[in-house]
Amino acid sequence: MPVTREQAEELFKKYNKSESLYHHALSVEAVMREAAVKYGEDPEYWGIVGFLHDIDWEMFPDEHCKKAPELLKEIDAPEDMVRAICCHGYGLVTDIKPEKFMEKMLYTVDELTGLITATALMRPEKMKGISVKSIKKKWKDKSFAAGVNREVITQGAEMLGIDIADIIQLAIDGMTKVAPQLGLWPES
Repeated sequence: MPVTREQAEELFKKYNKSESLYHHALSVEAVMREAAVKYGEDPEYWGIVGFLHDIDWEMFPDEHCKKAPELLKEIDAPEDMVRAICCHGYGLVTDIKPEKFMEKMLYTVDELTGLITATALMRPEKMKGISVKSIKKKWKDKSFAAGVNREVITQGAEMLGIDIADIIQLAIDGMTKVAPQLGLWPES
């Protein structure tokens, strides 16, 4: 039986209490869903992978991407889901290289959602009307959202064989759909 969104949410909340980490999980989930739809994959499955990617981050930061398999056993997560979640930290906290398309997409968009969130927070209109151009402008300023590893995003885009601008647009499209939940939509 596949993992349900409800199981994913329950497991995530068991190990993570931070609202900002929850919002990050929702952001990555939305972008993974958007990517799945665009590339003819299962948006529910890809979304759950995106949502659970940092399952071990808050309680086990020193074991990030290493503790995840044990936690994911609690919901009988399939092996390809576990592998995708573990390899999103490739080159940073794990040596498991993304090989499948879904793995490469998760690896790429994880960091990108952080840059988009930081950019949106600086704008009065937040995600509303945000553009690839505005993200690329902030990308160039290395002191802005300095914790975002731009090299990972670039490397991921190269692995995918997709232009960075197209990935940024995909991420904007996905995140815009959940922007109100993330506090990234202007109040009316």
